[in-house]
Amino acid sequence: MRVFIDLAWYFRQQWKRYIGSILVLLLVSLFELMPPYLIGYTVDGVVDGGIETKTLAMIVLGSIGLWTMVYFLRIRWRIWLFGAAAQLGKVLRDRLYRCFSSHSPRFFERYKTGDLMARGTNDVRAVEMTAGEGVLTGADSLINGILVLIVMTAALDWRLTLLALLPMPIMGFLTNRLGKRLHTAFRQSQSAFSDLSDYTQSSLNGVRMTRAFGLENRQINGFNEAADITRRKNMEVEKVDSLFDPVIQITIGLSFFLSVSGGGYLVATDQMTIGELTAFTLYQGLMIWPMLALAWLFNIIERGSAAWARLKEVFDEEPEIKGGDKTPGNHQVINIELPEFTWRGHSEPTLKNISLQLAPGKMLGIAGPVGSGKSTLLNLLLRLEDAEKGGVSYGGVDIREFTLGSWRGKFAVVTQAPFLFSRTIEENIALGRPDASFEEIRHAAKQACIDEDILQLPDGYKTEVGEKGITLSGGQKQRIAIARALLLDAEILILDDSLSAVDGRTEHTILENLRKRQAHQAMIVVAHRLSALESADQIIVLQKGHIDEKGSHNALVEQKSWYAQMHRYQKMEQVLEGK
Repeated sequence: MRVFIDLAWYFRQQWKRYIGSILVLLLVSLFELMPPYLIGYTVDGVVDGGIETKTLAMIVLGSIGLWTMVYFLRIRWRIWLFGAAAQLGKVLRDRLYRCFSSHSPRFFERYKTGDLMARGTNDVRAVEMTAGEGVLTGADSLINGILVLIVMTAALDWRLTLLALLPMPIMGFLTNRLGKRLHTAFRQSQSAFSDLSDYTQSSLNGVRMTRAFGLENRQINGFNEAADITRRKNMEVEKVDSLFDPVIQITIGLSFFLSVSGGGYLVATDQMTIGELTAFTLYQGLMIWPMLALAWLFNIIERGSAAWARLKEVFDEEPEIKGGDKTPGNHQVINIELPEFTWRGHSEPTLKNISLQLAPGKMLGIAGPVGSGKSTLLNLLLRLEDAEKGGVSYGGVDIREFTLGSWRGKFAVVTQAPFLFSRTIEENIALGRPDASFEEIRHAAKQACIDEDILQLPDGYKTEVGEKGITLSGGQKQRIAIARALLLDAEILILDDSLSAVDGRTEHTILENLRKRQAHQAMIVVAHRLSALESADQIIVLQKGHIDEKGSHNALVEQKSWYAQMHRYQKMEQVLEGK
C-alpha cells in the first residue's frame, strides 16, 4: 500500500475526480444490494403462492430500471477515475522529460538510454494503472464487500456469514506471500526490458557500422540473448501471477461449499427460508468480486510499487549543475580563469592555468592535439560542467549566478558530429526559431553553403532527413547544423571542429560569410584544420591541458612551435592533394 502514500500528492490534486468516483461507486453498490433481496422475496412469494402478477411485473420493471441506472453510473465513474489516471501518466512523463533535460552528461553515463525509455513507458504505465485500476479495485472491493457483509450479517444470518468467511484468512496470507514474490519478479522483468530496449536502440543506431564490419550475425545473437533473458524474467512474473487465480478460485469454492451446506442445514431445521438462502447465495455471489479484486489489487500494487521505485530513483537524482537567479546582460566580455579542473574520478587535472578572454564581436581560435582539453574548456563555458577552482565570468559576474536557460541561450553551438532530428530539413534548420520565415531559413542555408545541395533533393527543404540525418552525408549534416546556428543568431557562435567534413573551398566560403557577421556576433572556433583559424583575433594552442601558445595566426606561424609545424604540414598536404 506504500505506493498509494507515495502518490498522495497527486490524489490531493485530483481529489474532486477521486472523491466523485468513490461516491458514485458507493451509490452503485447500494443499488446492487437490492436485486438479491427482491429475488429472495420473489422466491418466497412464489413458494407460498402469495405474490400477485402485478407485484411481480413491478419487481421486474424496477430491476430493469435499476440496472439501467447502474450502467450509466458506472460509465461516469470510470470516465472520472481513468481520466485522472491518464492525467497522472502525462504528469509523470512531463516530470521525467524535465528531469532528463536538467541533468548533466554524467547522468546519461549512469543510465542507459534504453533504460530511461523503459521507465518512461512501461513503468509509467504500471503506476498509471495503480492510480486507476488499483484505486477502482480497492475502493470497489472495500465498499462492496463491507455493504454485502452488513446485509448478510444483519438482515440474513450471521452464523452463515461467519461460516462463509472462514477461508478468507488463508487467501489473505497466500496473496500477501505471492505479492512479495511478484514485486521482486516484476522489478527484475522491467530491468531486463530496459536492457533489451537499450540493446535494440544501440543496434539500430549503429546499423551502418554493423554492416560495414559484417557483424550482423553477432548482433542478432546478442539481441536473441537479451530477448531470451527478458522472456525468462517475464515468465517468472507470469508464474507468480498464475498462482493468484487458483488461490482465489479454491477460496471461493470452499466458501460456497460451506455456506450452501450450512444454509441447507438451516433450511432443513426451519431456521431459514428457501428465499432467504437464495438471497444469501446471491449476496455471496456479490462477494466473489471483492475476493477476486483483493488478489488483483495485490497484483496491481506490487507492479506499481516496483515501477514507482524505478521512477523515484530517477526523480530523486539531484541535478549536478544548478543555475542562479540572475539574467546576464548583452555583449559583455567573457573572462575564463581556471587554475585547475579535474574530471571526477581522475587524479590528473584536465585543464590548468587557463586564462583568456573573449570580447564582443571577436573571434577566438582554439587548436591542439587530441585530448588536450579543448572540449572540456567548451563544457565549462556552456556550464555542462562546473569547476571547483576558478571559473568563467561574463561582464564581471560569475556565470553560476545566471539561470541556466538565460546563459546557454547566448550560444549557438555546432559540433563535429551534429544531431539532426527525424524531421524535414526546413524544420531542422528552424529548430531554434520555429517562427522563422522560409526566406530567413533559406538565407541561413545559403550562408552555410547548403542551399544548392538541398534544392537538388527530390523534396527540397521538405525532405525528411531520417533518423539522425541518416540520408545525408557528413558534410551536409554539418552545414545544415551551421545554418541552424546562424538562423538562431545567438550572441556567441561556437564551431567545435564543425567544418571537418567539408572541402577547403566550401570551408573558405562559409568562414567568409561568418566574418561578415562578426560585428555583432563573437565566435569561438575549435579546429584541427588550421586554415579555419587564420582570421581569428586570438588563437590559443592547448597542450596537455594548459595554454602552450597564444597569439594571432601570423605570430604563431613565426614561433615555429606546434602550431607552425602543423600549419606547414597541412599546407604540404594541400599541395600534394592538388597535384
